[in-house]
Amino acid sequence: MHTIWAIIVAAGKGSRLAQVTDTAKQFLLWKNAPLYWHSVLTFARSPYLQGIVLVLPEHCLDEETTKIALRQHKEALGIPLLTCAGGCERRDSVRLGLERLPPEVSHVLIHDAARPFASAALLARVCQALLNGAKAVIPGLAVCDTIKEVENGCVVKTLERDRLVQVQTPQGFVRDLLYRAHCQGREAAVTDDASLVEALGIPVVTVAGEETNVKITRPCDLQLLSGESGPSGYCLGQGYDVHRFGGTRPLLLGGVPIATELTIEAHSDGDVLLHALMDALLGCAALGDIGDHFPDTDPRYSGISSAVLLDRVLSLLSQKNLVPLHLDATVIAQKPRIAPYKEQIRKNLCRLLALDCDAVNIKATTEEKLGFTGRMEGIKASCVVLCSKQKPASSS
Repeated sequence: MHTIWAIIVAAGKGSRLAQVTDTAKQFLLWKNAPLYWHSVLTFARSPYLQGIVLVLPEHCLDEETTKIALRQHKEALGIPLLTCAGGCERRDSVRLGLERLPPEVSHVLIHDAARPFASAALLARVCQALLNGAKAVIPGLAVCDTIKEVENGCVVKTLERDRLVQVQTPQGFVRDLLYRAHCQGREAAVTDDASLVEALGIPVVTVAGEETNVKITRPCDLQLLSGESGPSGYCLGQGYDVHRFGGTRPLLLGGVPIATELTIEAHSDGDVLLHALMDALLGCAALGDIGDHFPDTDPRYSGISSAVLLDRVLSLLSQKNLVPLHLDATVIAQKPRIAPYKEQIRKNLCRLLALDCDAVNIKATTEEKLGFTGRMEGIKASCVVLCSKQKPASSS
């Protein structure tokens, strides 16, 4: 089993912004939260990740850790968040973050806190490449401009643009490999973690980056934080799903294991609640249903986590500028009793949807021993989702 954690590096000084602000860029406020917190929330909702290490400046570690605890009280992450002090250089901060990881972690993503716009879909591409066997993965964008090598003010040569990519974070690695690369390359002049791995002769795989995954670095980048995006409309989606008892899959509801002898007959993991939720979200986007996107005749989806499929559905909504605002869900079953799990299910759905707890409601009921649920032949779920259609910040 692979265990993937993320290290979000937020210990830098941001010297290039010093001329316009005294605030280090990772602490600049956007939508009433520091930039690093937006990355924390994006990483926390990814079904691929089991935890996060946030590396902060040593001088404000205690103060910021206290603020984080207050934020977590309001915005439950659903996965562990550890903090540690960074070092003098970025590479020192990454190494200290690696040393803070629990021993069972096998893979790690390294992300710059000054990139608050990275999407869940980008995280998924990096993680999937790691799970497919890559030892090092970086997102990259094709270079559009002509790039020339210059020495003493004169062009030495023109580089082949087709062979160049502009590199972003998060970058993904086998944890032990990256730590070895950092220990052996402490004196090397490099600008990213992948360069240290390259120096060991290890192939680095590229996946598609994102044009919107901008790093806040220069004064002109601050305008990206000033635009106010807002809803241009709202839409409702309704989802309904049924699964038969008696298969080989253990019962999951909203990503939470349910302690029962009842099993589910399903092609994927059979999470009836997440399936109904996905159908409701797809309804908001007028994108059909989960059978259209993840057919049960496709062997790729055999036993797949419904949380992973939900992540893909949320990426589809993001492409249409749709943002979930509220979920009301009902689970219908004679057995097992759902009440003991309702709060845990609600918190997990809040994490997966990046919603506050007061925006998710879970209900459970029986049908008074009537119908197939009353005869304990299966279980069903119904969801209603409200989404907003967001205006791009650049258009406001």
